This record gives sequence, structure tokens and C-alpha cells, in this order.
Amino acid sequence: MEKQGSPKSFRSLSFDAAPGLKEYQLRWTEMLQNGDPSLGRRASGGDNNWDKGIPVKGFKNDALKCSARKGVCTGKRHKWWLRGHIRSIMFTFMLMGFLYMLDSLMFSIFDPSFLKSSPAPRKSYEPKERNTAERVPEKSLVMYSRLLHMASISLAERELDQKESKFWKEPDPNASTWRPCADRKVQRAGPVNYHNGFILVSANGGLNQQRVAVCNAVAVASLLNATLVVPKFLYSNVWKDPSQFSDIYQEEIFMNILKKDVDIVKELPSHLKSIDLEAIGSLVTDADLAKEATSDDYIKKILPILSRNGIVHFLGFGNRLGFDPLPSELQRLRCKCNFHALKFAPKIQKTGSLLVSRIRKYNTARSMLDKQLLGSFISSVHSGEHIRPAIPSRYLALHLRFEVDMVAYSMCDFGGGEDEHRELQAYREEHFPLLLERLKRMKPPSPAELRKMGRCPLTPEEAALVLAGLGFDSGTYIYLAGSEIYGGKSRMHPITSLYPNIVTKEDLLSTSELEPFRNFSSQLAALDFIACAASDVFAITDSGSQLSSLVSGFRTYYGRGNAPTLQPSKKRLAEILRANSTTRWHSFENRVRKMIEEGQRVHARASGRSIYRQPRCSECMCKQQH
Repeated sequence: MEKQGSPKSFRSLSFDAAPGLKEYQLRWTEMLQNGDPSLGRRASGGDNNWDKGIPVKGFKNDALKCSARKGVCTGKRHKWWLRGHIRSIMFTFMLMGFLYMLDSLMFSIFDPSFLKSSPAPRKSYEPKERNTAERVPEKSLVMYSRLLHMASISLAERELDQKESKFWKEPDPNASTWRPCADRKVQRAGPVNYHNGFILVSANGGLNQQRVAVCNAVAVASLLNATLVVPKFLYSNVWKDPSQFSDIYQEEIFMNILKKDVDIVKELPSHLKSIDLEAIGSLVTDADLAKEATSDDYIKKILPILSRNGIVHFLGFGNRLGFDPLPSELQRLRCKCNFHALKFAPKIQKTGSLLVSRIRKYNTARSMLDKQLLGSFISSVHSGEHIRPAIPSRYLALHLRFEVDMVAYSMCDFGGGEDEHRELQAYREEHFPLLLERLKRMKPPSPAELRKMGRCPLTPEEAALVLAGLGFDSGTYIYLAGSEIYGGKSRMHPITSLYPNIVTKEDLLSTSELEPFRNFSSQLAALDFIACAASDVFAITDSGSQLSSLVSGFRTYYGRGNAPTLQPSKKRLAEILRANSTTRWHSFENRVRKMIEEGQRVHARASGRSIYRQPRCSECMCKQQH
């Protein structure tokens, strides 16, 4: 389901604005057509109690004061009561006029282009120019117009008050007590021999599925006392990427780091290359092994084949090794492979370093995360590259999983009406015929029920509301990872209106810099992996995504308690959003913040949970006392 890489950003989709309409005429027309009627109310309604004291600046008459309790303005006491009374009346009219102008300004401020914020990272690498007209789509797809309006007002107030979100930092101090130690030396139980034969693995899927398969293969080879041949990657009609192991990872480092644990070779011996593995019964597919298979399954089913033929070929090998129960040494080995042995190839590290330095405006490593991701390229500045010696920019990475395949498979409704329904149904008929056959034999839940159960992918609009609720201001730099967003600019408009500083690798890298990766989706996904893992904050919208899972685990392992990850519960968020028409913004903020804070609590990995996503366990990390 998860397409890796980012073939093109949403900005690359062509779009023509409605003829004859100017920007300020377009801005809200389309949002009001199908939106909440409350959107047309003035900003003084709802959650905004302007009568609780308005800071008024710019009046030259210092003798006039404004009472915060009753909102009644009075002049200084004078000997002539009539003169003072007239001046009070005049000031009252002036105050009313000012409030009316302020009211109108706050309403129009939904488009944060009115707000002053630092420009997106730019120049010497010439990112694509983004003018205002480009960000205004013909039709904006909005589901929560009232909340968006309140979010825009909240962001404007934060901009004026210069308030900072507390979610830039890890909230739980216990996060810093866990340290990486999967590479510690552990004596294997019993003698090591690799005479049981050779294991071949052909991994399917995209970058992150293949990464998991490699780590599982290392553990299985150790379990069966076999020699592992450097895994191969299968070509997929979905990802269409011919990349092999050495195109993505550094083979020599992989073999050297694991050499004391597993015997690894680059190729089979010549006498085994010509054997028909299927004919001798040495070809093992996913159908031959249970999902989340145990170590006993491999000993009972695979070891006899290996002992008899001297070779086993795992074809596919998707998710075919469980997490529990499993010997602790195998768990440690999987962590060692994932967090220490798999280093991206130099060309990926080099471009990843360029990507990170451009959004940070900073060209040296700041953390252990940087060093592990970028290797020797952590402080390289390319020829002709001028990184400004300014204060480094913080950035938030957002993995927004809202691709057409995910949207169609979910069977949810996203406010696009009949056009959206017909389009997604046509996509299902072409790509998911088995899903439609299965649905014919049962009564599926309604779109509303699916949303209530937390089964619907988060839209860009919902992601924007969560970020606004967490207090991230409109000037926040956001790196957008993932594939092409379903709905393009129309669907992206709510988030780009609130957060205009959204960039992708296509914005930050020139055409010539991206060219070596153009037809290699897994290598493009590796750039996203680096940019997300190195970010100050990582926000995910789908907990089932392999990229989100591996990146959040990588940040946990190397973050030293300084790499927060934000993960909303789709079920709880759906409940919060159901009150869209009545909730006050303060209440919405509190509920969203509580939801995220509960998801950030630090605890050891629970049994059965992914060790790649949650490495806080004795096999992978060491807990230190304060």
C-alpha cells in the first residue's frame, strides 16, 4: 500500500485559477460554498471574547485609559466635567472603529500570507518560486471550515504574542535515560559454524519493507547457523525501482559490522549458482511461512530443507519473522542490523546532507542522529554553496500519507462529493478488485462509522488543525515527505494557507541534483528518511506506515531524548473533530494536546510490538539511572 519516494510534489500539479477573479476574491469564495455557516460570522463571535480587554496601541493621548474589567474608556479628571465627557464619547467612537477594523483584519488573516514570517530556505540552489497566486486553488476541499477559521485567528495571535509551542521538546524526561547499545559485544551461546548452508533472500516492497526484510534475514541466518548472501531486492510494478542493495546501502560496512555475528558473502559459490532451487524444493515463499513466524517455525520447517539441500531461497520474505517470542540474542541482532549496519550509500548521504543543510541554513552536524544518517558528509559544503551563518532553523517533518491508493482502499468519505466518489470507485475497480468482491459478500461499515473507528487516513486539513492545536506558529518550516497527495492543490490549500513554509525535496534540490534519483523511488524515499529522521520534530498521520515506524524508531534510538515524535490517534481525533460545529478553540487545543502528550509517554516496548519502531528494551537499548 505504501508507495515510497516522492515522484513529484503537490506544487508540480498544474492549476489554473478561475478567470476574472483576483486573489482576494478567490480566497474564501470556494470555502464558503459548502462550508459551515458560522464561517460567515465575524471574529467577535464564538470563542473570541473581545470584551475581556483589548490591547490598544498607537493613540497619542496618554491621558486616556482603558479599563480591562468593563471595557469602558475614561479620560483624566479635569476641572471642566463637560470637556472630559465629550472627550470620552469621542474616544468611545474611536475605540469602536478600531475594534471593527481589528475584527475585519482577524477574519481576513486566515491566509497567513498576511503574517510576517521568515522566508523559506532559498538561493544558491534556486528552489522553485512560489507566488501567492500559485497557492490559491480553483476549489478548496474543506471539511472543518469553522475550526480552520478559529485556527487562523489563533495563529495570528501567536504571531503577535510570539508564543512558542512546547512540543518542540520531548515532554518526558525519562526519554533521555535510554541509550543505544545493540552493538555491545555479546558472546554467542555455543560454537559458531556456518556449515548448514546458504540463505538467499529476495525482498519485496519499497525501501522500508526491504529494510525490515534484511534485518529479519540476518536474524534467521544466525538462528539457522547459515551463511547469508547479501539480499537482493525484487523489482515491483508498483515502485518500479531496479535498485539493489549496494545502490542504497554500503555493503562493506554492512558485512563488517555484522561479521562477528553472521557470516555474510556477496555471492553464492559458483557450484550453487546453476541449481534449480524450485525443483529441489529450496524455494520458500510467503505462502510457506506463517505471518509473524516464530523461531520454532524456522527450525521445524526451514532447517530440514537447509540441511538436505545446503541452500534455501526466501522469495518475498515480507513480515515473516515475529517479534515475540524470540531469543534475546536474535532481537539484539535485528536492532544491531537496523540501527548500526545499514548505512545509506555515499551518494544518498551526500544529497541528504545538502537537503538538511538547506532547510536548516546550517552546515554542520548537531546530534548523534546527524552523524548516523550522514556519515562523513555531516559538515560538507558543496562547491559554490553559501550557507548563511545565521541561527539554525528548526523544522518539523510531516509524513502525510494521503495518496490515492490509501484513500481509495479506506472506503472513507473526504468531502469531495459525487465526483470524489466516482473517481475513487473507478480506482478501486482497477486496482482493488478483490476488495470489491469481498465487500459484495458483507455489509461494510458506512464512511461515518469508519471515521468514528479511526479507520480513515488523516487529510492535510486535519493535520493542519492538529499542528495549530499544538501551538506551532504559521512561520514553522515544514518538510513534507511522502508521495503525491490525492486532490493536489485543492486538498493541500487548507494546510498551505495556515503554514506557507512547506517544502519538499523537489523544492530544495535543483533538477540536476535530483536527476540521479529520478527513476529510483527507493533512493528518493531514502532522502525522505534522512530529512524526517534529522528533523527537530517528526509528525506522522498513519501509525501503520513503514517509513513512519522506522523513522520514529531511529529517532528514539539515537535521539537522546531530544527527538520528539507527534502521533495523533485517528480514533480520538475523529471524536474531537465531530464537535466541529460547537467546540471552542481553547477546548479543541486542550483535547488535541492531551491526545499527543499521552502518545509521547515513555515506556519499554510491550510484547509483540515492533522492535524497529519501539527499541526501548533490554535487547536494543540500555536504561541509565538519573
